Order: sequence, then C-alpha cells, then structure tokens
Amino acid sequence: MKKLIALMMALVMVFALCACGQQAAPAPAAEAPAAEAPAAEAPAADQTVLTMWCIATESDANRPAYEAAIAAYEAAHPDVKIEWEAFENESYKTKIKAAMNAGTDLPDIFFTWSGAFLGDFVDAGRVYCVDEAYKPFADQLPEVMLSNSTYDGHHYAIPLTYNIVTLFANMDLLAEAGWDHVPQTYEDLTACCDALVAKDIVPFGCAGKETWCVTEYLEPIIQKTIGYEALNAIFSGSATWNDPAIATAVDTFQDMINKGYFDPNGMALGNDEVKANFIAGKTAFYQNGSWNCGEINDQVANAQVALFPVMDSAKATYSQVIGGPSDSLAVTASSPNAELAAQAAFELGKEICHYGYLTGSGLPAWTPDYDTSDVKPLVAAVADIVAASDGMTLFGDTAMSAEPTGTYLDYVSLVYGCEVDGAGFVDGLTKGIG
Repeated sequence: MKKLIALMMALVMVFALCACGQQAAPAPAAEAPAAEAPAAEAPAADQTVLTMWCIATESDANRPAYEAAIAAYEAAHPDVKIEWEAFENESYKTKIKAAMNAGTDLPDIFFTWSGAFLGDFVDAGRVYCVDEAYKPFADQLPEVMLSNSTYDGHHYAIPLTYNIVTLFANMDLLAEAGWDHVPQTYEDLTACCDALVAKDIVPFGCAGKETWCVTEYLEPIIQKTIGYEALNAIFSGSATWNDPAIATAVDTFQDMINKGYFDPNGMALGNDEVKANFIAGKTAFYQNGSWNCGEINDQVANAQVALFPVMDSAKATYSQVIGGPSDSLAVTASSPNAELAAQAAFELGKEICHYGYLTGSGLPAWTPDYDTSDVKPLVAAVADIVAASDGMTLFGDTAMSAEPTGTYLDYVSLVYGCEVDGAGFVDGLTKGIG
C-alpha cells in the first residue's frame, strides 16, 4: 500500500486553493438538493439499467446528495436508469465483502472506502479500471485525490468527498460548566470533563454497537500519543503494534470511561442514537466524522468543531488528524455495462461531491465550479482545520486489509467494554497482526 504522507500534504494545498470560502462561477444546476427523491419508476424498454449499492440510508447525512445527483444524472441521460439500494454502514461492509468473495450478484456501481478496503477487491480482480473514463474529468478532479484508490499505477475508483474525525462541542453546555472554549490540551479536557460531570452533564457519547464509532475516539488518542507517521506505518504493516505507548493511549481512553466521561448506556447504542443525544443537548461532545457538520450546524445552535488534544507533544501535534479522501464509487469488472457504468460513476461522483459539500456532509474532492459562498460555518471551520493540518492518517478500518482489520476491530470492541486493557490490546494485536 502506497505511502499517504505526500498525498495528504498535497491534499491540503488543493483544498486550501479551491474551497476555503472562494467563489466560482455558479453552476447551471440548482444549488440545493431536492428534499425528496422522486418516486422510483420502472425503466423504459429502451433504457439501460445500472444498479448501484451505497450506504446513503434515509438517516445518513449523504442521502440528499445521492438523491439530487441521481435525479440530475437521469435527467441528463434519459436512456439510463439508476436502480440503487442503500445499506447501513456495518451491514454493508459485510455484504460487499461477501459479494466480492463470491463474485456473483454484484451491482454495476458500488460505494467503497479506498485504501486497503478497496485494494483487496482490486487484488481479487473484481474492480474495473477507470483510467480511460477519468480522462475527460481530469481537469475537474485533481489526480492527487485518486491516490488512495490507485494500485500499481492504475485508478480504480472515483472519490466523492473527504472527511476527518472531528470533535463537535455544544458550547452552551460547556458554558454551564464554566468553559468558553474547547480544550486543546488533555489536562484542560479532563478539567472540563470533571466540571461537566459535577454539573450532571455527560461529556461524551460513543456508539458501542458500531465499532467504527469507537475507533473515532481511540485512533485520535493513539495518533496524538505516538504521532501520525508511526500510526501510518502500523496501519500499512511496515511497523509493529508492539509499542508500549499504544498501551498508554488505550489506558488513557479507558481512564476516561472509568471517570464517567462517557454515557454509560453507550455500549448498547447505535451511532444515530448517540448523535441524536448530542443534538438534543444530552452530551457536551460528539467525536465522529466531519460528514455530520451540516446536520449539527443546522440543529445545534451554538456548536463548534475542534480536534482531540495532543497527548505527547514530543511525538505529535494538535493539528494531526485522522481521515482523508476515502469515500468513493467503483465499478465491478463483471458489469455487462462497465464502460457506461464508469462514465456514470464519474458524473454521479462529481454531483454527490457538489451537493454533499453544500449540505455539509463532506469536503470536496472535486474542484468546485459553483458558488461556495453559502458553505455552512462548521464545514468552513473543518476546512480551516484541514488547511492547518501537518499530518494525516487514513481511517484504520480502510487503511488495513480485511484480515488485520477484523482482528483490530475485535480488540477495539473489547477496549470499549473494558474487557482488555492497554497491555492486552497491544499483546493481542502484536500476536494477531504483527
């Protein structure tokens, strides 16, 4: 797997140039996605049907962008019908992996995360190369954005938006505990959490039913303890998990749990429930992807975005982040209409990026060619964080291949349940992964 460091630095420069509040010529299409997709119609006899799988469920922040993009594509291509299905995040990972392993009943177009997640499918020969389909869009989609889905020099996916792990804060609740800013050191964070607990305010919520949500807490703590370069090396397999500093990071996370900083009901909750609790003012912080910016911007009157504090300043900085360009569309190699599907995936990807950026579900992988003056404040704030970043680490469950990812997520779940401590986490992953 290729190195990510140069990619992320180039990414920062690209985004700083194209998205931080600058305006471009307005697009001819409407700037706001339709509230609801039109009712599905049966394809006409002379239409080509392209099937698509994704994770834009009714409750997903990306749903409006998908609906608008598909409607726009079908209007521009009346001879093509997009039949799409959306699945919940965790169940989709299981479904797409099983379908890829079997090599049957695959859609023409499918949502994927980049990195090793997609790389496993490419290695199995299941993914269509999109090098030729990319050429007409090269001036709109910087090639650097395709780096995480490029294998042996060939492109296999179309990036949509990109995101980072973001610490959302309800400033009204922090004010009740005497805080007028989001803590940027761990010492201040614990002092703030202690003050919140003293006011009977739960500092954090975390969805134990969805292990990827737990990684949104654990990975920033590990990164801010050992540094982004060390964590990149571990995820890429070029370094071992056998690092006592990782055990310290895990113990820190569990110390926060044991101090009552996390909702005790979190182990039984899903992400939608945890996010709803934050929006309803039941928790002071919510750490999750920046794709939530639009929803939180619109529903929490006084919210701010930040990053988890640095733990070891000798190895990490506050501005190191978890994330990067990952959400993508790809085409199955066995599709009977692979060339058409690849062209459609690029057109859909551009519009999903367009509407997703304006509604606040992600930062743009594509260069905006539309008015960005109405980008939501929290999205603009995350853009500033990305522009100031001095190191990025791709999400662990996409940076690693399937087998090590499974082992990793099993131990992450055990950590949140306090069934294994830091030493046990390191020992288990060292033996199970290396």
